[in-house]
Amino acid sequence: MSEIRRRQGEGDDKNLESAESDHVDSEDDKDLSATIPTGTNKSLPVLGELLQSLPERWRNWVIRGIFTLVLLGMFTLIIYVGPLALMITTLVVQVKCFEEIINIGYAVYRIHGLPWFRSLSWYFLLTSNYFFYGESLVEYFGVVVNRIDCLRMLVTYHRFFSFCLYCGGFVWFVLSLVKKYYMKQFSLFAWTHVALLIVVTQSYLIIKNIFEGLIWFIVPVSMIVCNDVMAYIFGFFFGKTPLIKLSPKKTWEGFIGGGISTVFFGILLSYVMCQYPYFVCPIEYSETMGKMTMECEPSVLFRPDTYQLPECLHSILQFFGLPYTFSCYPFILHSLSMSVFSSVIGPFGGFFASGFKRAFKIKDFGDVIPGHGGIMDRFDCQFLMATFVNVYITSFIQSDSPQKLLSQVLYLKPEQQLQLFHMLKEHLENINIL
Repeated sequence: MSEIRRRQGEGDDKNLESAESDHVDSEDDKDLSATIPTGTNKSLPVLGELLQSLPERWRNWVIRGIFTLVLLGMFTLIIYVGPLALMITTLVVQVKCFEEIINIGYAVYRIHGLPWFRSLSWYFLLTSNYFFYGESLVEYFGVVVNRIDCLRMLVTYHRFFSFCLYCGGFVWFVLSLVKKYYMKQFSLFAWTHVALLIVVTQSYLIIKNIFEGLIWFIVPVSMIVCNDVMAYIFGFFFGKTPLIKLSPKKTWEGFIGGGISTVFFGILLSYVMCQYPYFVCPIEYSETMGKMTMECEPSVLFRPDTYQLPECLHSILQFFGLPYTFSCYPFILHSLSMSVFSSVIGPFGGFFASGFKRAFKIKDFGDVIPGHGGIMDRFDCQFLMATFVNVYITSFIQSDSPQKLLSQVLYLKPEQQLQLFHMLKEHLENINIL
């Protein structure tokens, strides 16, 4: 009997432990809509009074349209100010998107009494930015920074310092673990790192795209905006056929109309921007001028070239008296690839975000932009597009420019630079260039 009682006691202990564990770490299906603010139906009080007589559908249309124009105006102003303003804006957007994602994590796991955990998330954000933006600083401004004695060590050992900072956060996290919150803490730890992967890494790629030339930033961003706006317009007026269950309001009519509009818009915008060196020249540090410049001889991508259509079409074109050659900027052909991606694959960034929001029963990531939602609601497709553009540039476009190679040579010690000079001179003499 004592054996039976002992086993029953053990069972009770296990049940109690299980119940305690379930009480602490189980996740119910709580609706987070009351916790996370929504901006889709939000409007300014004055605007709400003016539009109160309209049906809700048209009221949302007007509010969304007004703030879309406001956002486009702000975007144009930032472009006018210059690349530095674009980079600062990218950083601000990154921080806000990270905040919105992390706030959802806190609402889901409902950990409010753990010391330092919110601070840990922001610490990892700071560490990630130090690493990625430090990489950009070393790559594009290394020659300048290397001349400042107090910063030379940071440049030389940048990755080591970044790793040490991350290790500090890792140790901090382990020391902050609380027994009955293990599952939630590790879940939020993973949540934070996924947020960093989605937001910080993509913003770093956006910065790299800007340095390749403003056209590589403005055209893709504008394509996503055009696709979003035109898909909304076509869907609003003509939408009847549902596209995907994750977003019931998305329709095939909007998807197709937005895609076709984006292709034509991308061609037109690319044609206009290819004519201005300000947009097509990469941002580089000039050793002779002692400053960052956006002046260059445009590359072959931005100079008109003649192309011949496939021979199988020649007879047909001749029959109608049409030429079988055409002239255009090579970049326009590349813009077709970007426009197709932004129209076909880009919206899936929005569908992914919709699935994420449905999983946690929230309507928007935030309420920053009336009629639109949070910052992340507007940049979900942009992050995916930025990654594609960077991969596209690296795979099909990018080649090391003499200016970039020179900046790397200047990192060498004087005797190494002299050795490289003699090696290059000998090579050029052997191939009869000198």
